[in-house]
Amino acid sequence: MDSFEPDANGTNVQNGANRDHGSNVENGATGGNGSNGNAAEHALPLPPPVIPPDVVPLRADIAPEHVRKKNLRLPIARRGLGTKGQKIPLLTNHFKVNVTNSNKEEHFFHYSVLVTYEDGRPLDGKGAGRRIIDRVHETYNSELGGKDFAYDGEKSLFTVGSLPRNKLEFSVVLEDTPSNRNNGSINADGDGSLNESDRKRLRRPGRTKTFNVEISYAAKIPMKAIGEALRGQESENSQEALRVLDIILRQHASKQGCLLVRQSFFHNDPKSFVDVGGGVLGCRGFHSSFRTTQGGLSLNIDVSTTMIIQPGPVVDFLISSQNVRDPFSLDWTKAKRTLKNLRVKTSPTNLEYKITGLSERPCKEQLFTLRNKNAKDGEDGEIEVTVYDYFVNHRNILLRYSGDLPCMNVGKPKRPTYIPLELCELVSLQRYTKALSTLQRSSLVEKSRQKPQERMSILSNALKINNYDGEPMLRACGVSIGNSFTQVDGRVLPAPKLKVGNGDDFFPRNGRWNFNNKKLVKPTKIERWVVVNFSARCDLKVLVRDLIKCGDMKGIAIDPPFDVFEENPQSRRAPPMVRVERMFEDIQSKLPGQPQFILCLLPERKNSALYGPWKRKNLAEYGIVTQCIAPTRVNDLYLTNVLLKINAKLGGLNSLLAVEFSPSIPVVSKAPTIILGMDVSWLAWPVVSSRHWPLISRYRASVRTQSPKVEMIDSLFKRVSDTEDDGIMRELLLDFYTSSGKRKPDQIIIFRYQRSTTAISVVAPICYAHLAATQMSQFVKFEDASETSSSHGGTTSAGAVPVPQLPRLKENVANSMFFC
Repeated sequence: MDSFEPDANGTNVQNGANRDHGSNVENGATGGNGSNGNAAEHALPLPPPVIPPDVVPLRADIAPEHVRKKNLRLPIARRGLGTKGQKIPLLTNHFKVNVTNSNKEEHFFHYSVLVTYEDGRPLDGKGAGRRIIDRVHETYNSELGGKDFAYDGEKSLFTVGSLPRNKLEFSVVLEDTPSNRNNGSINADGDGSLNESDRKRLRRPGRTKTFNVEISYAAKIPMKAIGEALRGQESENSQEALRVLDIILRQHASKQGCLLVRQSFFHNDPKSFVDVGGGVLGCRGFHSSFRTTQGGLSLNIDVSTTMIIQPGPVVDFLISSQNVRDPFSLDWTKAKRTLKNLRVKTSPTNLEYKITGLSERPCKEQLFTLRNKNAKDGEDGEIEVTVYDYFVNHRNILLRYSGDLPCMNVGKPKRPTYIPLELCELVSLQRYTKALSTLQRSSLVEKSRQKPQERMSILSNALKINNYDGEPMLRACGVSIGNSFTQVDGRVLPAPKLKVGNGDDFFPRNGRWNFNNKKLVKPTKIERWVVVNFSARCDLKVLVRDLIKCGDMKGIAIDPPFDVFEENPQSRRAPPMVRVERMFEDIQSKLPGQPQFILCLLPERKNSALYGPWKRKNLAEYGIVTQCIAPTRVNDLYLTNVLLKINAKLGGLNSLLAVEFSPSIPVVSKAPTIILGMDVSWLAWPVVSSRHWPLISRYRASVRTQSPKVEMIDSLFKRVSDTEDDGIMRELLLDFYTSSGKRKPDQIIIFRYQRSTTAISVVAPICYAHLAATQMSQFVKFEDASETSSSHGGTTSAGAVPVPQLPRLKENVANSMFFC
C-alpha cells in the first residue's frame, strides 16, 4: 500500500468413446456387409470372446477397487504436531457439540420442494417460499405425520425420519401483501385513527393467492455421520449431515425475524447499528455454523457485519445518501434509482409496500381519479384531485413539506398508487449491496474494532439469545451445544531472523523491524524521477533533500528530481479524473521522455478521491511506478518506510529471510517451487505468485474481476480460442519460468483465503493479494456495477452477473511489486 501514514483439464471422454465403439460393433453384427433388413433380423449374434486362462473375470455388480475408492474424500495426512515456541493456552470461538446415541440408526430424509402458482408458473422470489412452507406445516400437520422439518428457503427440505409418502402434493392459500390489498387508499381521521369506512374495509377478506406445493423424496443421509464427525472421521455423508444442521440454524434465525446472509444472522436491534455515512449503516450480527475439528464437532460462532439501508423517514435517508442540506436540493432521478424495490411503511396505517418509482409531478400537481361516493343523480361519479388535496382535505392529514416534492409510487406500472413522501418510512434490515466508498470503508473499520473481552461477551450473549437447545429439530437429532469457549494449546513462535545489506543479521525490537542505519540487500538507483504535488501543504525542497539523504544511508542512489510539478490552484475544485489529466498534460509538456518514477503528494491523509484515478493513469496507461504519500510529520522513520516501498516497486530487495539467504527452506529450496496467494474481495479476485526461485521474497500479482455471487476464481483458466489461454495461471507460470532461469516449477504451494477465518490472512502471499485487490479495485467505479449485480433484497437472476473488467497493467509495472 502507499504511505499515507508513517508507520489439465482433461475431459473424460472414455465413456463416450466406448459407447460409440459399441454402437458400431452392434450395427456391424446385425446388418453389416450389405445384408438386407430381413437377414439382419434373423442373424445370430457374435459368440462371446474367449477368456484367457490367466484372467479372473469380475462380477458385474462389483466395481474394480480403483473405481470404488476414487470418490472417497481423504484429507492429506499431517506430518505431526509442531513443537517450537512457548506454549500458551488459548480460548477459541468454538463451542463443543454433543450428540446422544439414541438416534444413531435414524436418517435425515431429503425432499425436493417445488412451489408453483395456481396456473403452474414457478414461484418467483425467495422470501415467499418460507411463508408458504410454514403454511403447509400449519395446515397439513397430520398429513405430514406431525414431522418438524428444516427448509432452506429454496428447493430442499429435510426431516428426521421419513414423511408418510415419498411424494406429497398440497394446495395452500396466502393473503396478498398489504400493498396489493389496500392500494394506499385507507382513510384516517384527523387524529390519525382509522375512520368507520376503513374499519369496514379492513374487516373484509383481502385478496388471496393459491400456491401448489409438491414435496418429493430425493435422498437420505445417515445420522450416524454426525457421530463420525464428532470423532473426527469426516466423510461425504458427514458433510451432508452438517449441511442439514446449518440449514436448521438458518431456519431457527429466520423464525426470530433475522436478516439472513448465508450463515450469518442479523437481529433488528438498533444497538447493533453503526452509521458509516451516506445513508448506510453497518449491522452487527454473527456467523454460526457447525465445523469438524481435531477435537470433534463444534459450533463456530463469530461476529459478522453486513450493510443495510438507514431505516426511518425516506427523506432523511435521501438527504444522507446524496449529502445535501434539505429535500429541495435532491437529485430526484438519482433518488428514483436508489429507492426502487425498497420497502416502506406508511403512516398512519402502518402498512408495508414495495417502492416502484416516483411520481412525475409534485404532490400538489399530481392528479388521480377519485370515486365520488357523495355524488347525486346526474353528477359525475368520479372526480380528478391532486394527491396533496386528497390527503389534506379528504384524509385530514397534515403535510408539512411534501407538497412540492414527488410522491412515492407503491402501485403497479398500469395502476400507480401515490403516497406523500413524508408519510413513508424505510423498513429496517434492508441490505445495501453496492460497494462502499473509501470513506465508508474507513468508518466501518474504525467503528467495528472490538477488544477480545468485548467480542467474547458478544458471542456468549449471542449463544444465549438464540437458545439452540430449544430448537425442536436439533433436539430431534440429539444435538446439544455447550456454553463454554473451547480451550486449545497455542505456541508463540520466535521472530524470524532476517539478512540485510552486507550480509548483516537483522532482529526485531519490541515487535518492530527498524531499518535505521541498515543497508538494503539490493538497493535500486532512482534517476529519472519527478515530484507531483496535488495541493498538499509541505515544504517540497526539504522533503526531497531528506529523502535523498535517507536513501543514501540505505544504499539507494537518488539523483535530484527532474522537476517538481505543483497543481494549478484553479484545478482544485475539478473532478478527480480532470485533475489527474491536467497534471499529466503538464508533465508531458515539460519532460523530454517518460519518467522512471513519480512521487505523488496527496492533500488528504486518508481516502483521497485522487488515489484511484492517479494509480490507473500511471500503472495501466503509462506503465510508470509511482508512490503516493500524504505527509503530516516527516522524520527518518517515515522516510525509511517510504523508501522501502519505492525500492520494492522498482525491483530492489530490502531484506531476506536467513533461511532464504542460505538457501535452506524446507521443501521449497530442494526443487523449483512456485508459491501462490489467493484472496477474495468484493469484485476483485487477486492471485500473487513468487518469482526468482529459490527466493520467496519477490511476488507478482494478477487481478481480475468477476461476479461476487461466484465463489470459485473463474479466471485461473480462461480459454479465448482453441489454442490460446488468457488465464491467471498461465500468466504467472510463464513469469516464474522467465524469472527463475527458465525452470518450470516442480511444486506448487497455494495459500487460499478462507471467508470464515482470518488466521491465514497473515501469511505474506495472502497479504500481498489483499493489497493488490484493494489498490486495483479503485481503478473502476464498482458503485455502477453493483446496481446490476444485485438488488436491494440481495437476490439475482440465475447465472453470473457481468461486471466491469479491470484494465491490464503495463508489462514493466505488472512484473513489479506495485501493490506494496
